[in-house]
Amino acid sequence: MMTSDPGQLRLLALIDRHGSLTGAAHALGVTPAAVTQQVARAERDWNAPLVVRGPRGASLTAAGALLAEHGRIIDEQTDRAGERLAALLGQLSLRLRVGAFLAAALHLLPPALTALRHRYPKADVSVEDLLSDRGVERVAAGELDVAVIASWALPPEPLPNVAVHTLLRDPMVIVLPDDHPLVTGSPEGTPLRLEQLRDESWVTILAGHAAREQLDRAAGGAGFTPRIRFQTASYDLAQALVGTGYGVALVSRLALTRVPGTTHRPLADPPLHRDLHAVTRSDTALTPLADVFRALLLDVAAELKDAWPPQE
Repeated sequence: MMTSDPGQLRLLALIDRHGSLTGAAHALGVTPAAVTQQVARAERDWNAPLVVRGPRGASLTAAGALLAEHGRIIDEQTDRAGERLAALLGQLSLRLRVGAFLAAALHLLPPALTALRHRYPKADVSVEDLLSDRGVERVAAGELDVAVIASWALPPEPLPNVAVHTLLRDPMVIVLPDDHPLVTGSPEGTPLRLEQLRDESWVTILAGHAAREQLDRAAGGAGFTPRIRFQTASYDLAQALVGTGYGVALVSRLALTRVPGTTHRPLADPPLHRDLHAVTRSDTALTPLADVFRALLLDVAAELKDAWPPQE
């Protein structure tokens, strides 16, 4: 069976189109001598005469014309591939698929998205709710261009070809009923020690979540086990339950909703926090808006941090 070389088929198509070896050489960006060598090699490979050289140029034999037909198809498909790739790269350059957990979607994304829209009004942006523990894998799988996630202990381990960029350190605060003795008996903004809350009922994040593990570790270090009255997956719901007067909750500063009937105090001992990260592919050459958006998120995070009281 003959070994076919697509380059030889394309060469024959170019010779047929230009009517000379010189014309084909110019189209390929090589010398006429190089084309002559390629023709000789093709005739050996195909075991048939392919080109007839004459004083007025070159023409193809029947075998050469047959192969040239396939060469023209290769040329057409190559051109089509280039057009489709250019279209795809154009779309990717304006595409941005973002995933974010709720608090980030509420407080970080809107200002960044507004700035992005003003800079790139034709950007094709989509946003979806995201669990923080899925962010790295969703970016690695190519399903998201940017994931905004939170971590409560160690930063997430990046997968190959994925980069994790820290945006903001988000302090944890204690949310209490506004008539709680620790609130009414001290000036606004007075920091609390966790051991002061050892006898409280708690509204906590569900067991098994990193935020819950953070509270359990800190309470253990303060010498007590939290007495849990409610568990929930939502900081919003936790604060609503605190507003009923049934307990206190550990909530991130960013997630504060200021539910009527509640207030919050910074945590002095031990100080706790979560970190917010933007996850992107390591190579964003095909999706440049990912880097643009990450920079905008950093700006928003810096503005938020500057607006928080120093002790928080």
